[in-house]
Amino acid sequence: MIPELIKKNIPLFESALDHFSEEAAKIRTGRANPGLVENLQVDYYGTKSPLKQVASISIPEARQILIQPWDKGSLVFIEAAIRESDLGLNPGNDGIAIRITLPALTEERRKDLVKTLNARAEDARISIRTTRDEIWKEIQEKERNKEIAEDDKYRGKDDLQKVVDEYNQKLEAVRQKKEDEILTV
Repeated sequence: MIPELIKKNIPLFESALDHFSEEAAKIRTGRANPGLVENLQVDYYGTKSPLKQVASISIPEARQILIQPWDKGSLVFIEAAIRESDLGLNPGNDGIAIRITLPALTEERRKDLVKTLNARAEDARISIRTTRDEIWKEIQEKERNKEIAEDDKYRGKDDLQKVVDEYNQKLEAVRQKKEDEILTV
């Protein structure tokens, strides 16, 4: 009964990890990455759409992002979305495509980005802990209602903690990889 309860909630742990991975991809490193801009919301003829749905995004050089909209009329909207974002990027519109050249990161800016990364990692850990606490409450409730024995309750707690530890290790691996990318000059 307890393993099914834990398995049923695995998507919540996966969701926290996926969300962190998406947030980490948005953090700038010394290299260009499509994840930096692909989810920016573009006002596309009155409808907010992710940039990846209105344009092709490529990386022609290590520190340059090339955005080629499928509809040339949307260039202005894409440029505005990039300028209004909190990424601090300066897009160049040549009438056909938008080029964004990423300036080199200073040591101070790298440290700030690592702090941002660590804050987002902590948010993901909090989400994982919250999920763990909710499952633990369900396990305790089942024991109070005599649906499971006390031994099963503690075995369930141990199994649950193993799953939490596994997801925290996965999260730390993603965080460490991104931190290495940020700090690589």
